[in-house]
Amino acid sequence: MKPPNPDGGTAMATKARDHIVVASDKVGIPERRGEILEVIAHESGVEYRVRWEDGHESSIRPHGGSARIERAGKTRM
Repeated sequence: MKPPNPDGGTAMATKARDHIVVASDKVGIPERRGEILEVIAHESGVEYRVRWEDGHESSIRPHGGSARIERAGKTRM
């Protein structure tokens, strides 16, 4: 079974070069945008290695509703 991702698809549906947008849980803090460099499937979900707009890289395992995926070629980044 393929683990789900934040946009309701599967880990295979999200791929490197897609973008992730993470909403802030605090009022007045803007959302974060980044390019997905790697998709890492786990039995309990999916992890993304991301390069953020500010150039920093990190790994993220978003939970439902905290992020959305924008397909490569269809983003504003």
